[in-house]
Amino acid sequence: MIYVAILFVLLLILGMPIAFTVGISSLSYFIAEQVPIQIVVQRMVSSTQSFSLLAVPFFVLAGNLMNETGITKRLIKFSTVLTGHMYGGLAQVSVVLSALMGGISGSATADAAMESRILGPDMEKRGFSKGFTAAILAMGGLITSTIPPSIGLILYGVTGEVSIGRLFLAGIVPGILMTVFLMTAVNIISKKRNYARENIKPATFKDVLIGIKDNFWALMFPIILIVGIRFGIFTPSEAGAFAVVYAFFIGKFVYKELTMSKLYEVLKETSVDLSVIMLIIICSNAFGYALVTGRVPQTLADAIIQVSSNKYVVLFIILVFVFVVGMFMEATANVLILTPIFLPMILALGFDPVHFGILFMILVTMGGMTPPIGVTMYATCSILKCPIETYTRESIIFLVAIVALLVVLAFFPQIVLFLPNLVFG
Repeated sequence: MIYVAILFVLLLILGMPIAFTVGISSLSYFIAEQVPIQIVVQRMVSSTQSFSLLAVPFFVLAGNLMNETGITKRLIKFSTVLTGHMYGGLAQVSVVLSALMGGISGSATADAAMESRILGPDMEKRGFSKGFTAAILAMGGLITSTIPPSIGLILYGVTGEVSIGRLFLAGIVPGILMTVFLMTAVNIISKKRNYARENIKPATFKDVLIGIKDNFWALMFPIILIVGIRFGIFTPSEAGAFAVVYAFFIGKFVYKELTMSKLYEVLKETSVDLSVIMLIIICSNAFGYALVTGRVPQTLADAIIQVSSNKYVVLFIILVFVFVVGMFMEATANVLILTPIFLPMILALGFDPVHFGILFMILVTMGGMTPPIGVTMYATCSILKCPIETYTRESIIFLVAIVALLVVLAFFPQIVLFLPNLVFG
């Protein structure tokens, strides 16, 4: 397996897309080990035959639909009502918007790119530094990928055979806490640099009620999904199909902003998004088969356990490893490759798979916001034309805030498991 690792790293350095990097590395192993290619192809095709995996294309389409129906601009207005009076004005708005977008897009990179285009220019006009703007807009994507429905949590649940309904509920409290931690960090920096507020006075109760009324259908979306899954009205995959119908109905008949030309663009964009995701999934499945065949999970587990018998030390080592790998690989591939390796170890140590899933997804996603190969980082920096070095320097305080939250969640699992246990028992 050494030559596979060397080839994998070499292709990454050369800048090859992650799907082809994973696929070519896997193929090299099967050719060297003389595994029949027919078996490899069967494994790749079978990875797309999961009913639960249908949730991914449905939620991607629903998210793209909602971004074209006027919901996003309404959420920005509502976020401004809630937080515009705080230090950091638009930066605080961006964090709250990420929390509200969690129930819509489910993708950290998509959320960060959207906010960078809409809020980025206005933040710079108001005196926010380019690095600070890029850092908070990128890091806010972490909230989007934690609050349900998260595409990453769906993939983790499908790969590890963990309840997606429980994972969705488990992401709510950590997502809210993450919002608070990031807003606190923004407040500290904004006070020090005297960044502008959007509003002089806090919103009145009447203003908040008007905001809720205007955004009622968007705010109801994640609630309907979770209640529907909990009471067996639909499975996670059926919830995705419902989300598409819901988004179409709201955009076409309630907000009346979904035109045929916009629908065409949404379908076109979704096709591209899903092509990339599915290619990563099938190549990652082949890579995972190569890892299992080469006994990498067992070897890695033995090596980690030999370091310490303390389960929290082992958990810390695993989480650090996941974060480092996330700095070099795309989140979707990481979930599909690393879940089968580490989940059995975590279960053997006595940790809850839902608890680990939230920690795992936060770190995997955060890897995309750090150098050297962070997809979300590059998306935000390219849109805002921000140097990577500047972004990295400004993002440190936000990384510290997230790490502090992860420590709390790791040592107090009931924070994560409270809602799933309350609802599902």
